[in-house]
Amino acid sequence: MKIILTITLLITLAAFSAVAASVGNTGGKDRSGLPISIKSNQMSADNMGKTAVFSGKVMARQGDVTIYADKMTINYGDEKGEVEKIEADGNVRIVQENRIGFASHALYESKQGRITLTGNPKVTQGADSITGATITYLIDEDKSFVSGDGDTRVQTVIHPPAKKGNDGSR
Repeated sequence: MKIILTITLLITLAAFSAVAASVGNTGGKDRSGLPISIKSNQMSADNMGKTAVFSGKVMARQGDVTIYADKMTINYGDEKGEVEKIEADGNVRIVQENRIGFASHALYESKQGRITLTGNPKVTQGADSITGATITYLIDEDKSFVSGDGDTRVQTVIHPPAKKGNDGSR
């Protein structure tokens, strides 16, 4: 059980920092040395299948980043426990400072350095927001792509910054 817990925590630690980037630049903060707190109603690990599944009101927190989901599945590779992919399903919410990402499904692919939000994805920062059919973030390149499909178009709302002295007073 101690080995399972250690592997699970190492996997989640590596992935958690990457998933945090999906809601924007983390300001260069290295979270890799910070502890991770995961709460869920259940957790199961399969060392042969190299997976760990957290289910039931999952909340994972590391530093200033918190991920909420109904279920989080972590797939890891070799004996080092390196993450291959992480899937978060159901009521996914990723919160970091004033940035919040929402979706019904999130997929983090480690080797590609890619996070994909699907199922009514939306990312907000303050009052600004963007939606589409798919929101993809390339971590290593600090690039994001939002695409629509036949029924869903990309929609962006950007509010201009408030100007000082523009509150109607003289």
